[in-house]
Amino acid sequence: MELGWNAQVSRRCVLRGAANGFGALALQHLLVRGGLAKRAESPLAAKAPHFAARAKSVIFIFNVGAPSSMDTFDPKPALNRLAGEPMPESFGKVGGQFTDGSAPILGTPWKFKRYGRSGLPVSELFPHVARHVDDICFVRSFFTRSVVHAPAMYEVHNGRLFATHPSIGAWATYGLGAESENLPAYVVMPQPEGTPEGGTSCWSPGFLPSVYQGTLLRPGPNPILDLKRPAAMSAGRQRRMLDFLQQMNRLDGAEYDSEMAARVASYELAFRMQSHAPEAVDLAAESARVKREYGLEQERTRDFGARLLLARRLVERGVRFIQIYSGGGPISMQWDAHKHLKANHEKMAGHTDRPIAALLGDLKQRGLLDETLVIWGAEFGRLPTSESGNGRDHNPHGYTMWFAGGGVKGGRVIGATDELGLHAVEERCSMRDFHATILHLLGLDQHRLWYLHNGRHEKLTDFGGAVIEKAFS
Repeated sequence: MELGWNAQVSRRCVLRGAANGFGALALQHLLVRGGLAKRAESPLAAKAPHFAARAKSVIFIFNVGAPSSMDTFDPKPALNRLAGEPMPESFGKVGGQFTDGSAPILGTPWKFKRYGRSGLPVSELFPHVARHVDDICFVRSFFTRSVVHAPAMYEVHNGRLFATHPSIGAWATYGLGAESENLPAYVVMPQPEGTPEGGTSCWSPGFLPSVYQGTLLRPGPNPILDLKRPAAMSAGRQRRMLDFLQQMNRLDGAEYDSEMAARVASYELAFRMQSHAPEAVDLAAESARVKREYGLEQERTRDFGARLLLARRLVERGVRFIQIYSGGGPISMQWDAHKHLKANHEKMAGHTDRPIAALLGDLKQRGLLDETLVIWGAEFGRLPTSESGNGRDHNPHGYTMWFAGGGVKGGRVIGATDELGLHAVEERCSMRDFHATILHLLGLDQHRLWYLHNGRHEKLTDFGGAVIEKAFS
């Protein structure tokens, strides 16, 4: 019943007609007091997975420049038996980025030994990682579609040969949100010498809102720039400023667009990080024994060991996805062994072998390995033929990456390359399969994780990849 302007309205009538409104005001007050209202509107709010997840977080160790699979985790005895001879014609054209296939076969300088209960072979380059083979699943049959570093890196990180698509870490954060309210969900740690050849596009959000971009942690004692608030700015004053900014954004009931929501979320996260991040990135709190295991007491392992130790600390505190780079910047600090294969791989493996083994052991000892997926990989492998007499050119046709933890079954090998390690010939795995598997272990269905862009439901795996079920079943 409508009331005219002159109608007498009783107190009982007002209360009865406005009861729902008063209830909503009370609910809003309770939500704000509990922080739930702010959390619910954040694009980084935690989301339930599509199904039960095996892994809660990911540490992706990416080896820039590409290690040689047949010299690390995929032994090929025929290489030394046929060393110096031309490639058999039955293998077809063997060209890399800089070679035409006329070079002779190059033998491997390292011996392989079998380790663990599983008896899996590992090269002399990785004696510390070798002790963890029973926790590692080696997939020897990956392939990419480009012989050039940057496009192949984009395919491994983003699923495409171009730099415009979101990275796997951005997709994971978009799908699951942040577990921690006080630290970034997606963290990237490059090598001190510089970014990988693919550049920042390797951790880009692409067409996703910018809040899903990886947060760069720089090498050294202050990994996060401008973390400390200005001397004249108190925490209370900064909080009031952010609250006022929120009020201004809501004037006239205006709704946020995705970029505005991302900007506000980044301001709020930065405010909380000022209180919580300094403790998270402070390695001084670790024991002397732990620092020694990660190699922080030795010059050649100190930087990489510190980054892996920091990764463990961040995983403990709820960071969802961590990318760590071995290699970057000058060619001398990459795995890109076009010449002097022996010196190059011994140098790069010397930086990383002990810290990686320490990470695996540390996660396992703390009960974190079961829920943390550790990945070791690169943009492609290397050819069985020689380049410059003692190096190897790029080989995208077949190479090894491995998984540990996060629900993966260790002590096993999936797929195979041919007798000389040139082509993946058994259980071939594309990058779509790689990404589908990571999403699956995180509890995400690749076909249900999409974003509307330019009128198309875009997905990380495009039209789909095959989950590598043998890795965990």
